[in-house]
Amino acid sequence: MDNDTIIVEHQDGRTSILLNRPEVMNSLDADMVERFHSVLDECADSRVVVIRGEGRGFSAGRDLSNAEPLEEDARSILADLFNPLIARIRTLPMPTIAAVHGPALGVGFGIAMACDLVVASERSRLGSPFANIGCVLDSGGHAALVQRVGPHRALELIYTGRLLDGAAAAAMGLVNEVVDADDLDDRVAELAEQIGSGPTAAFAASKRIVHAVADSSADFDQVLDAEADAQGRLAGGPDYVEGIGAFMEKRPPRFVGS
Repeated sequence: MDNDTIIVEHQDGRTSILLNRPEVMNSLDADMVERFHSVLDECADSRVVVIRGEGRGFSAGRDLSNAEPLEEDARSILADLFNPLIARIRTLPMPTIAAVHGPALGVGFGIAMACDLVVASERSRLGSPFANIGCVLDSGGHAALVQRVGPHRALELIYTGRLLDGAAAAAMGLVNEVVDADDLDDRVAELAEQIGSGPTAAFAASKRIVHAVADSSADFDQVLDAEADAQGRLAGGPDYVEGIGAFMEKRPPRFVGS
């Protein structure tokens, strides 16, 4: 399995997805994207998914070793290959966490930003270097920047090509938190255990609502209705009963994820 471009591990409802092409900074080609989809097929019963990179970085983006900039269909490469993967990661029903160290650029940046939470090491490098190669930020990067740091910061990063280390990314709100490089795995494991032991059906409902708000497809009244609808669907379910019962009995809840 060490030769696999993506290594997946399942343990106690937690799934770890490791991008495993360290020799090319985990850049993605068509075969790796296909493998990624097959790994995501295995995550249907996961309570939380963590995505990380092997070696010196999270992912440098698209593998350009066979690029043909004068002849290739750039739109098709995005629309047919990478965009479906980014969209699929973003719409996974369970909580997702990106553990970012080193570069997270291009498609790699898109994968990280498609996750619900991003924990970055101090040595991370995030942003849009596309100004340096005459290309447009892709893989959902525009939406991620506007939603996380605002239009003015988004355009600053796009125009200048400035890459942010973990501390700067956290200060700007691009990532959730920054930790020492040596502490990244432990911190993400701690978060995954905490979230994975929570009421994941309720989390899935909240995730849908948050995305609706972020995508401007719901006004406040619709959010209120969506929250009420979700609560109604959850009421009487195992985690709903357990959560309220544990609160009333002043004990920690033991959620089963439904």
